[in-house]
Amino acid sequence: MRQEQSIPVLLTGLMLCSGLFAGCHHAAAPVTEEDVAKAQADAQKEVDDARIEARKDVKNALKQDGADSKNVTVARVTGNFDVAMANADGDHKVAIEKCLLLAPDAQQPCKDQADAQYQAAAASAKAARVSKLRSG
Repeated sequence: MRQEQSIPVLLTGLMLCSGLFAGCHHAAAPVTEEDVAKAQADAQKEVDDARIEARKDVKNALKQDGADSKNVTVARVTGNFDVAMANADGDHKVAIEKCLLLAPDAQQPCKDQADAQYQAAAASAKAARVSKLRSG
């Protein structure tokens, strides 16, 4: 192939490659109220699943060790912690989705507040768990 013939082939190849790369930079679809509703449903399912698992763990501890067992107390406290964390996680995800509905300049302060609320809820759940395990 002569040099004059390879230039158009090279240019065509470059244009195809740049077109492929440009296609990767599409903006994400905007968040809608439906996305918030889905996040709320997912959060509720996560909490429901945590409650079911907590009940199973307490039931198993009762079956194995009896009602006065330390394992039953641990199972209850752990179950309560898991449910509290599922609530905190779900609330955080919903809050973030709601933040994405806001104007771009309001999103970051909203996300920061959602993160702070999550951290506070998680710290509260951890403190309650430690306190109940020590007293139980």
